[in-house]
Amino acid sequence: MKGLVFEEYAPDNDFQKILKVKDVDDPKPKSNEVIFQVKATSLNYNDIWGMRGNPIPVQLPHISGSDAAGVVIAVGDGVNDIKVGDRVVSHANMSCRTCKACTDGREFDCTKRTIWGFQTGPLWGAYCEIAHLPEVNVVKIPDNVSFDEAAAASMTLLTSWHMLVGRAKIQPGQTVLIMGGGSGVGSFGIQIAKLYNCDVIATASPDKLDKCKELGADYAVDHRKDDWHKEVRTITKELAKKKGELAGIDVSFDHIGETHWNKQLTLLKFGATLVTCGATTGYDAKMDLRHIFFKGTNILGSTQGTKAELEQGLYWMGRGKIKSKIDSVFSFEQAAEAHTKMLTGKGLFGKILMKPEGI
Repeated sequence: MKGLVFEEYAPDNDFQKILKVKDVDDPKPKSNEVIFQVKATSLNYNDIWGMRGNPIPVQLPHISGSDAAGVVIAVGDGVNDIKVGDRVVSHANMSCRTCKACTDGREFDCTKRTIWGFQTGPLWGAYCEIAHLPEVNVVKIPDNVSFDEAAAASMTLLTSWHMLVGRAKIQPGQTVLIMGGGSGVGSFGIQIAKLYNCDVIATASPDKLDKCKELGADYAVDHRKDDWHKEVRTITKELAKKKGELAGIDVSFDHIGETHWNKQLTLLKFGATLVTCGATTGYDAKMDLRHIFFKGTNILGSTQGTKAELEQGLYWMGRGKIKSKIDSVFSFEQAAEAHTKMLTGKGLFGKILMKPEGI
């Protein structure tokens, strides 16, 4: 089969230099594994980290990709619930399933956890014509959800669902701030918050504000302005008058990090929650601790999620209540262009997909 392979790192982001479509061996299923023909994959920022070899040096030669959807073509003799012909999508969070965290339903806290296509290898990821995963790491796709939609949802829908539902425990009627609403996680965050009948304020760059509203955001604010938080504060005052409560944000959904962190804290109500899954602008966030202890603020970290949470999100996709926002589609041969677009973020709204040639 064909796979998208790199055999050296590109710390200078010269992806064209290292990414090559090559012949690799077809996988053979272990007892607990399923083999599926890949119909669609989607990009994540861990692909960039892998190619840079930083912050984690991945195994070489390497096939990246954590999100893949396709049709099962073979199963191991220990597989029970997945059959040949099933339509499946990956659950990339690979945990031991036996430790205290896993058996407590917190597989995302497993100390042996790895992310498929990022920390696995050599040559074990989504960007190939035929992929293999343990049965426990695939989920059946609802009939009316396409391969493209499922691949675009796999990691980002899971992350967003876990942040808002699993960690922040959002409630109907809350005021929710979705930072970076034009991103993959942000686009799902908007829709999940609206599914829970929340008032949603999304932030994005100017060219993405209308698209955030199309996804369901009630308000959209340009977070590139220095005083973006003042506009958000004004909106919360308007909402407070309608609700008969104090102004402010109940839940702030963050993956931006350093540049916008402290201003998010100033917007939170007493007892409110900031949940974060990343820091694309940097990790060294400074904060005024008075916004933490005096207001009883909850700061929650979040990463990945459970297989059950992915199934919950896909259920609502099957009901048409949540949709994948797909920005563009590339072939494996166009991988360097696709990853450069993700890295720059210029004009990007939603997820970037890649497919094997001819799909």
